[in-house]
Amino acid sequence: MIADIRAAALAAALAATPALADGMIERTVEGDFADIAFAVESAIIGRGLVIDHTSHVGAMLERTKGDVGATATVFTAADIFQFCSATFSRQVMEADPANIRFCPYGIYVWERPDAPGKVTVAFRDYPDGPMQVVEGLLSGIVAEALGD
Repeated sequence: MIADIRAAALAAALAATPALADGMIERTVEGDFADIAFAVESAIIGRGLVIDHTSHVGAMLERTKGDVGATATVFTAADIFQFCSATFSRQVMEADPANIRFCPYGIYVWERPDAPGKVTVAFRDYPDGPMQVVEGLLSGIVAEALGD
């Protein structure tokens, strides 16, 4: 029964998945970065998952740009939420232990200074096979966060 529920969720999530961009599946929406990042974080936690690390990449790049001789602001804001799922990780790693290379999973959220109010939410495109269940999980989280 759980497998049937997962299969149905995966099929629904994949049907709503946007096109690929350089190995990433991404959606760009209009909105406030903080609100969208919070929605992503809430959707992850709402599934009973624990965020292991939030990387504030945008703040780090801005803070250190002078230290590395840069002047450009790459992101207005950019965060990466990293997490794992015991259920999905076990499933994909039992199928192929080399799938450990994909863990932890990440959802990226960013806004660029040349496109204020346009926030991109993205995650990696995983290979066909067992990792599609993880791609479905991430698709579902993003869809929930963006109100799909």
